[in-house]
Amino acid sequence: MRTTEKTNSIQKTARLAGVLYLILAVASGWAFMNISTLVVPGDAATTVSNLRQSEALFRLGILSDLFGQVVFIFLVLALYKLFKPVHKNQARLMVIFVVISVVLQSISLLNQIAALIVLNGADYLTVFSTAQLDALVLFFLNLHKAGFSVIAQIYFGLWLFPLGFLVYKSGFLPKIVGMLLIIAGVGYLFDVAAFFMLPTLEVTVSGFTFIGELVLLLWLLIKGVNVEQWQMKTLEPARI
Repeated sequence: MRTTEKTNSIQKTARLAGVLYLILAVASGWAFMNISTLVVPGDAATTVSNLRQSEALFRLGILSDLFGQVVFIFLVLALYKLFKPVHKNQARLMVIFVVISVVLQSISLLNQIAALIVLNGADYLTVFSTAQLDALVLFFLNLHKAGFSVIAQIYFGLWLFPLGFLVYKSGFLPKIVGMLLIIAGVGYLFDVAAFFMLPTLEVTVSGFTFIGELVLLLWLLIKGVNVEQWQMKTLEPARI
């Protein structure tokens, strides 16, 4: 009876992780696409005009991103429970990278909030001309992009290495999924390096390599884990 309850519990945890991963992908993806359609690179005046016309959408995008970061924390906790029997230290490292990423991404969102404050024209900003205020809005949005898509992305890429290792070694998920996750991590880190070394490159490698995350998400949602293999891992000597 106790074994059955434990089996059902871990399968529910796997499915919960899949649901949380899906919510994270939708919330963060929608927020990113939403902001991208409003910002015109190098054109502060048009960007501000777009934001004024769609301010509610802009605010909703910020809220969606914040919600995504909260979901990310719950996702990694579910994954920690799932993979702790495989290798405790690697599971802990995965959590550490996610926490750092969430903190950096949340701090970076302050730049979007700053852009919103400038957009609404607080009294103390009257010393600036309209063109200067428009430039400030675009500056804060670019600063957010650098913090969110570059600095925080380092750790968003790094968390996929221990996750990929854990999936590969688990035995209760396909090894190929673990390999794809590591490739996805490399893709994110390549994009970070390209930001500095290849600034004119318009294509992001992670736009192709993220497939590993999608496969893991769908696998957890549809198939869950091989419970017998997971139980065998719990009986093996702890790997720390």
